[in-house]
Amino acid sequence: MTKLILTRHGQSVWNAENRFTVHINTKKIRLEGIDAPEMKQKCKKPFLKISAIIGFQFNKAYLCGVTSKAKLIDKIDNSKIKCISVSKDRYKRFLATCYKDKINLNKWMVRNGYAVAYKRYSKDYLRDEEYAKENKLGVWEGTFLMPEKWRKLN
Repeated sequence: MTKLILTRHGQSVWNAENRFTVHINTKKIRLEGIDAPEMKQKCKKPFLKISAIIGFQFNKAYLCGVTSKAKLIDKIDNSKIKCISVSKDRYKRFLATCYKDKINLNKWMVRNGYAVAYKRYSKDYLRDEEYAKENKLGVWEGTFLMPEKWRKLN
């Protein structure tokens, strides 16, 4: 398949059923190499630490897919985005790496903990996931099920 380059100015439409599906004109684009929490998926993060000595804390559940979506929309901020694709997935969506200016949005999502590296399909973002994990960013701040596992259980 030949390389497809699509651009859109303005906020992308988010398909809630497919974590990272961006719509440009009539094309559905899946952010390649990353997997994000589902819209109904709950993650937990600490909100109150009682004692640093014994390590007791209270955790709060939140909809981490909703947070991931909001962070990407904020990052795009009505800017022009460019998506480069060379293939499609089994659902006929273009698998793409998308950019805002020179920022790789796929990488940005993983590096900030709003998505994980989709290891089954790509090794491109493993270092970014490790960075987010080590720095307790996004979903790595607390506990969560990997999105692929969550989908199988729900």
